[in-house]
Amino acid sequence: MLARDIRALRKARGMTLADTAARLDRSVGWLSQVERGLSQPSLGDLRALANVFSVPLGLFFAHDTPRPEERGVIVRAGSRRALGTSESGLVEELLSPDLGGSFELIRSEFAPGAELVEEARRDTEEAGYVVCGRFDIEIGGTWHSLGEGDSFRFKGKPFRWRNPGSVPAVVIWAVSPPVY
Repeated sequence: MLARDIRALRKARGMTLADTAARLDRSVGWLSQVERGLSQPSLGDLRALANVFSVPLGLFFAHDTPRPEERGVIVRAGSRRALGTSESGLVEELLSPDLGGSFELIRSEFAPGAELVEEARRDTEEAGYVVCGRFDIEIGGTWHSLGEGDSFRFKGKPFRWRNPGSVPAVVIWAVSPPVY
C-alpha cells in the first residue's frame, strides 16, 4: 500500500521520477524501487517524502493490514489512517483504501471555532457533505453557511473554512485527483 500511495502522490502532483528523486536527494533507481515495493524507505525518507508532497507524515502509516480479499477495496472503521491532530482543530481520516484511484474520500472533523485563516487553492475538484454540525466555507470569495445534510462542490477555486458552532462539525470530503 505504501508503494502505491507514494506513486499516486507523485503522479497526482505531475512530478516525474527524476524530479522527485532530485528533490529527495536520492537516485531515480531508489525511488523506482520504493514505488514498486522492492525497497522500504526509512523514517527519514518518509519525512522527506511527506515534505515534498506536502502531506502529513502519518499518511504513510496504516493501522492494520487488511485481509487479502479486502485490500484496496475495504477500509474498516478502526483501520482508517489519521491525517491530522486535535491541536490543529482539524482531524482527518482517509476513508479511501489507498491513493491509487482517481479521487480520495476523507472524513474531516472540525473542532468548534477552528478555521483555515489563509486561503488554500488546489488544482482539484472537491465536494463535501456535512454530516453534522455547522460548517462555513468560502469558495472563490463568497461565504456559505452549511448545516447537517447540506453539500458543496468547487473546482480549482481558492477556499477557506470555519466551524462557527459550539460542537464539532463532520464533513465527508471527496477530492479529485487525490492530494494526500
